[in-house]
Amino acid sequence: MSKEAVVLIHGLWLNGVDMSLLRHRLKKDFVTYQFSYNSVTGNPAENAEKLQHFLSTIEENTIHFVAHSLGGLVVRYLFHNYPQQKPGRIVTLGTPHNQSHSAHQLFGFLPTRWLLGKSIDNGLMGEMPVWQGQRDLGSVAGTFRFGMGVIIPDLPEPNDGTVAVEETQLENMKDHCTFHLSHFGLLLSTKVSNAIVKFLKEGEFQV
Repeated sequence: MSKEAVVLIHGLWLNGVDMSLLRHRLKKDFVTYQFSYNSVTGNPAENAEKLQHFLSTIEENTIHFVAHSLGGLVVRYLFHNYPQQKPGRIVTLGTPHNQSHSAHQLFGFLPTRWLLGKSIDNGLMGEMPVWQGQRDLGSVAGTFRFGMGVIIPDLPEPNDGTVAVEETQLENMKDHCTFHLSHFGLLLSTKVSNAIVKFLKEGEFQV
């Protein structure tokens, strides 16, 4: 029986190299692909269009998605704008589905506003399309405050240093779990990768 595919999608300011270890771990169970995009010069809807073109090159009949941070919003736009997708499940890691407090703070401070680029356009600042449960979606959140968030005032607790747990909650998601890890640490943990495999295969986390 041929393996199913997993497409990994990175977050803001990154290029996918940060997901290399996670991709290596998923290769045991899936055929893996890394989608890379410019998170600053393109908004989530534009990058979803590029993702749609990327998916047309994948031959597997089942395609799952594992997305970190902003990447989860790109996936949401994919299913909103291009709903006719192959079967599969979705796992988002530290994705601010309900706006991003950190992005609001960076945008409100003129010297750092430019860092966000077009990622805020109907993305990190909110006003995302409603998620209607088009696929099983599992959301993973971190609770170890380490990273950019230590300088972000009033970031709600608990958080992963960048994204608050409450921001990772999404109406019509299938499952949700937390790990005592930082925003970037979610990509490095064996426990997280095991939970991802569990969800992609069975539609629920086992933590």
